[in-house]
Amino acid sequence: MQNYTSVTEFTLLGIPNTEGLENMLFVLFLAFYLFTLLGNLLIFLTILVSSNLHTPMYFFLGNLSVFDIFFPSVSSPKMMLHLMGPSRTISYQGCACQLFFYHFLGGTECFLYTVMAYDRFVAICHPLQYTVIMSHRVCTGLMLGTWLGGCLHGSILTFLVFKLPFCGPNEVDNFFCDIPGLLPLACADTSLAQTVSFTNVDVVTLTCFFLILTSYGHIVISILKIGTSAGRRRAFSTCSAHLISIFLFYGPVMLIYLRPASSPWLDSVIQALNNIVTPSLNPLIYTLRNKDVKLALRQVFTQVVHISGIERR
Repeated sequence: MQNYTSVTEFTLLGIPNTEGLENMLFVLFLAFYLFTLLGNLLIFLTILVSSNLHTPMYFFLGNLSVFDIFFPSVSSPKMMLHLMGPSRTISYQGCACQLFFYHFLGGTECFLYTVMAYDRFVAICHPLQYTVIMSHRVCTGLMLGTWLGGCLHGSILTFLVFKLPFCGPNEVDNFFCDIPGLLPLACADTSLAQTVSFTNVDVVTLTCFFLILTSYGHIVISILKIGTSAGRRRAFSTCSAHLISIFLFYGPVMLIYLRPASSPWLDSVIQALNNIVTPSLNPLIYTLRNKDVKLALRQVFTQVVHISGIERR
C-alpha cells in the first residue's frame, strides 16, 4: 500500500477546541480507561471461575468483557500519550492497524450484541428447547462467526481506505485514525471508497440492529403472555442490562456513521464517548442489574479474603 503514497506518518489533531485542557482530559480519560480494564477483567474472571455462570448467556457476556477491554485499548493509550507529550504523530502502518482493529473489534461487538439478543429470544420464547438449541457447539460456532465477521468487516474498510494514495496533507482531524478523518487527506477520487465503506458500516449496523429489534419484539410478545406480574418482571430483568448496553453502543455508532458530518468537535466528542465511556459502563450495568453476577462477585471476594487470611497466618 505504501508504494503509492509519500506520506509516512499522520498527525492526530485530537479533540478540537480543547487547548489548555490536556491535563484534565488526561486524568479523566485515564480514570475511565483504568475503570474499564479493571471492571471488565473482574467480570471476565468472575464468569471464568464461577461454575454457576457457565451458561450460554454468561459465555457471551464474558466475551463482551474481553471486547470491552481491547476496544478502548485501540485508541486510548495513544490518545493519552498525545495529551501529555509534544508529539502527536502516528506512523502510516500504525494508522492502518488502528483503523483495522477499531472496526474489527467494533464490528465483532456489533455481531455479538445480535447473538446475545438471539440467546435471550431462545431462553424466553423457547425455554424447554434452550439447552438443546444453545448447545456448547452452537455457542462456540456463533462466537467464531462474530470474530470472522468482524475481521472481514475491518479488512474491507482498511483496504478501501489505504489503497488510496496519500501524498499531501497528513493532519487527521481526530484523536485516532478513522474513515471520516482519513478520506479527505487522500490525493485521489475517494467517492467509491467513501460510498462502499459507509455502506458497509451502515449495512452491518442496521442489519444487526434490525435483528436485535426482531428478537426483542418476539421477547416482549412472549413476556406479555406470562400470567403473573412476578414472572413478567423476572423475564424483563434478564433483558434489561442487555438492552441498556445495546442503546449505549448503537447510539454513538449511529450518530457517527448514519448522519451527515456536522462539526469535527461534535464527532470527536461522540467518538470519545463511544471509545472510552461506553465500555466502562458495561461492568456497572451488568453488576447492578444482575443478581447472579452480584452473587458470584460476592463469592469471589469472600474466597479471596479467606485465602489472604490463611496466607497471613
